[in-house]
Amino acid sequence: MVHKAIQLILIYCLTANLHDLAFGDSPPYNICSTSTAGSARASTIDDNLQNVLTSLASNANAAKFSNASFGNDSDRVYGLYMCLNYISAETCNDCITTASQDISKLCPNKTEAIVWEEVCQLRYAYQNFFGQLDVSGNIPKYNRLNISEPERYRSVVNNTLSDLITKLSAFDPFEMYATDEVPFTNSDTLYALVQCTKDLPADDCITCLHNATADILSCCYFSRGARLLSRNCYLRYELYAFYKGATEPSILAGNQASGRGKQRKMWMIIVLASVVALLLVVFASTGYFFATKKITRKRKGTARKQIQLHKIGDANDTDFHYQHVQGRDNDLKAQDFFIDLETLNLATSNFSDSNILGQGGFGPVYKGVLSDGKEVAVKRLSSCSEQGTAEFTNEVLLILKLQHKNLVKLLGFCVDGDEKLLVYEFMPNGSLDAILFDPRKRGILCWRKRTNIVNGIAKGMLYLHEDSRLRIVHRDLKASNVLLDSDMNSKISDFGMARIFAESEGEANTARIVGTYGYMAPEYAMEGLYSKKSDVFSFGVLLIEIITGRRNAGFNQLLAYAWHLWNEGNVLELVDPLLTDTSFSDDEFSRYIHIGLLCVQEDAFDRPTMSSVAPMLKGETGTLPQPQKPAFSIGRVTDGHCNNNNCSANGLTISNLSPR
Repeated sequence: MVHKAIQLILIYCLTANLHDLAFGDSPPYNICSTSTAGSARASTIDDNLQNVLTSLASNANAAKFSNASFGNDSDRVYGLYMCLNYISAETCNDCITTASQDISKLCPNKTEAIVWEEVCQLRYAYQNFFGQLDVSGNIPKYNRLNISEPERYRSVVNNTLSDLITKLSAFDPFEMYATDEVPFTNSDTLYALVQCTKDLPADDCITCLHNATADILSCCYFSRGARLLSRNCYLRYELYAFYKGATEPSILAGNQASGRGKQRKMWMIIVLASVVALLLVVFASTGYFFATKKITRKRKGTARKQIQLHKIGDANDTDFHYQHVQGRDNDLKAQDFFIDLETLNLATSNFSDSNILGQGGFGPVYKGVLSDGKEVAVKRLSSCSEQGTAEFTNEVLLILKLQHKNLVKLLGFCVDGDEKLLVYEFMPNGSLDAILFDPRKRGILCWRKRTNIVNGIAKGMLYLHEDSRLRIVHRDLKASNVLLDSDMNSKISDFGMARIFAESEGEANTARIVGTYGYMAPEYAMEGLYSKKSDVFSFGVLLIEIITGRRNAGFNQLLAYAWHLWNEGNVLELVDPLLTDTSFSDDEFSRYIHIGLLCVQEDAFDRPTMSSVAPMLKGETGTLPQPQKPAFSIGRVTDGHCNNNNCSANGLTISNLSPR
């Protein structure tokens, strides 16, 4: 009785912890450069900066945008501000005054900084940036409430923002600001706003807003509202008329500092009262529960471990977000995620070997069919694993907070004695490797499907690396960890598992190597050093495998062979003979190989980030840099060749395998 009560209460607390993540931080938001002014110039430059900030603050009484500079030659400081067009001059002045104070506190003695307040932004630099587009470091911020129809909402948001950008283009003279309102449901209207800094050329303003739209839709499409903070532009959308002075009609939407404390206290009281009520209900019903419940299996051992729940990161961080499960009160409920062991036993025919879909690094994965006919994949963690319930619940917290169309979705979980299980959406086309490396099946992967799979993986990895404050390093990205849905769209699985279930480790080094040789970056395989760049290496291997249909066997033989052909100008010899569809392009194939080789360069510093890879894949970048040699390809290739599935070692000499 006590065990069941504790279990239910802790599951409830898990949900309560997730609910707490719905409360976000508040402005100011900032970006500071890493460089500082030299001590010899610091005093002079600081005086020039203060003069610039004073000048900008005084201009805010009369204008929503202004720029200024002060000083001579290399000591000159440049600054500008932008207030949102819908606010009053007085509000603009107050906002810039506050921003001037915050930027000095948040970025002391930095050579460049930008601060965003609620309705304005302020920027300065020791170099002239006026009229120059810079879309790096864009910051998305999410509404703390999610939408019930995210995919349809995403389409409406995309169309609305695109129409606003088109509206800007049609203005003569060009305007830097536009708003629009579009019906979403019978009771909800979407309100959207776009604005650029007035120093920006019209074409660059459009480019900035297109980039901002892509960023916001890739990460926040399930939120009721969001804003994108960029150096040169700004966009925001909500389901209330924020630019007309309206506030969000929900207790969770309170943004005023004076009201936040009261709201938090109110929610704390509600949560505590709910826990107490739950205790009473659990203990009152336990007798009846055990009188009617038939024990269906012998428990393993007599000792029961109490579940230790851990939150990941700062609960006040707005960039943590999760997919709401809609209940009667439109909020998360524990029963929406917890699935009892008896249900999973029935769904998987008592975990029958005939239902095994695959064997993961931490246990088998079974196909299951729930009582309502829904097909699921059930991951059963090994009972002999040294990791305990704490790591498992961290996994649950992680996956619930990481929601993206290119990540496999968690549907539920189970903790029962030594049993720990995760229930995922079922992917009808299985894992990528089962199709890609089977010559009888690979033909269904036409060129467009392959590029779509590659781009989906890139989007998923970009989300893990950049769009979540967790900054997840996957560490085991490979073809078998990419699953395909009914439309052959790619979804990354097992993200975060290797990291969470690893032994105690530092941020950049581990004593336990978790991953798959052939996909592992050299600094990780040989020295235990891992970072986002080690994931980029794995992505590069996977990219080359997907477009060539060949497996990277042994010591990266495919990479060595691709590098050899690239330098000889014969990279088209790698084209999969099964690629006979009309959508295939020699130039596109060569570009993808080029990008793959950039990702697998031996020196991690030389590899691009996933945020750079994404536009490369779309052909949105200019001339790509020349790739350096891949890892483990030191030596010579004479007459090496690849067959339909693997690259042979004939003629390939590996001459250096020692750590760098």
